[in-house]
Amino acid sequence: MFTPDLSTCDPPATNQEHPRQPLKTVVAASLVTGLEMFDFTVFGFFAAMIGDRFFPASDPMTSLLWAVGTFGVGFFMRPVGAMVIGTYADRVGRRAAMARTSWMMALGTATLALCPSFASIGVIAPLIIIAGRSLQGFAVGGDIGVAAAFVLEAGPASRRGYLVSWQLASQGAAALLGASLGLLITSTLSPAALASWGWRIPFVFGLLIAPVGLYVRLRLRDDAVFTNTARHARTPLTELYRDHRRTILLAMLMIMGQTVPVYAIVYFMPSYATRVMHMPVVTGFMASALSASLLVVIPPLAGRLMDRLGCRKPLALVASGCSALLVFPVFLMFSRATSVAPILCGVALFSVTMAFSAVAVTLLVLETLPVRVRASGMAVSHALSVALFGSTAQFIVTGLIKWTGDPLSAAWYVTPACCVSFCALVLFKERRVGP
Repeated sequence: MFTPDLSTCDPPATNQEHPRQPLKTVVAASLVTGLEMFDFTVFGFFAAMIGDRFFPASDPMTSLLWAVGTFGVGFFMRPVGAMVIGTYADRVGRRAAMARTSWMMALGTATLALCPSFASIGVIAPLIIIAGRSLQGFAVGGDIGVAAAFVLEAGPASRRGYLVSWQLASQGAAALLGASLGLLITSTLSPAALASWGWRIPFVFGLLIAPVGLYVRLRLRDDAVFTNTARHARTPLTELYRDHRRTILLAMLMIMGQTVPVYAIVYFMPSYATRVMHMPVVTGFMASALSASLLVVIPPLAGRLMDRLGCRKPLALVASGCSALLVFPVFLMFSRATSVAPILCGVALFSVTMAFSAVAVTLLVLETLPVRVRASGMAVSHALSVALFGSTAQFIVTGLIKWTGDPLSAAWYVTPACCVSFCALVLFKERRVGP
């Protein structure tokens, strides 16, 4: 239940005098976050093709394992980026931090788009790919938490759910754009052209983040609440460990409930459909596109609902519990599917519950942390959760399927993750700090 902590309340918001400013802030922050997530996650959609080009092996599943392992490398740089960029945002400014993540992400994406294949330059090629993924991970690790805190502080408390929900919807839009481009490319190019150069097209498109990101973010200004608080801020990471480590730990486990299903089901679906279920590649991209569409539409609806309800935790518990109960039925549908319909249905069910849960959990964590450590706290908890659980999801699921030969074995990892997340949510105390 919501219990206000008056001793640590933030100063009253001053930006409510400018009703257009929150909208401008949300559009600018969400647009660039969506582009950055597109650059980061499109690697997962084309993991099988990237594996063949940069990690050749006699067994296609071995190449895929190397590719999804490289996909995970970027995640392990996310906590480093969260600590460095999050601390910078809490001490210097949200806007300055977000501008820097834009050009770092663009550089990492350019590395992936232009890198020659293993056949051309040998072992140097996978090393370049790993370096590009590392830079992408560093940038995204800091940006998501900083941008979410920036959006939360941009408008009135009565609209926090709706405003923050667009940050999450932008991530769904990134997945939708990636899946749509994948569907278009795989439908129009021949298999030879797709494997040779077609997979690079989304990465070239993602380079738009450099001019767009810098332009829109440099025109923003930090909120007055942050500006006043930052003058008296202590070392954010020290304060997080001393005063908020229980909150960060529970937040990591709560976020795991959305991270593992997203990466083990939604983003992995193109590779799962082709390499495991032996279906046409277009089937996997259709499932990912449907899921991403729902992850765009549902978060704003969930945000409005939470603004009306006030309390975030009850809705988060319902959504998280439904996700845990759906895992085995959904994977059973996948393993017995003979057409695209069961796959689309299962992915849609998961996407709806994940969207509601993600909005509620994000609000719970952001509102619990005080302004002076909000950006670093959200960034660190999200990045650590994604690094530990999301980065390994595709690798573990692929390994389980290869080891057992049973497509249903993927649920052995997803189910416990959702159950642990639900238990962490039960233990988390809803407490709203701030105006």
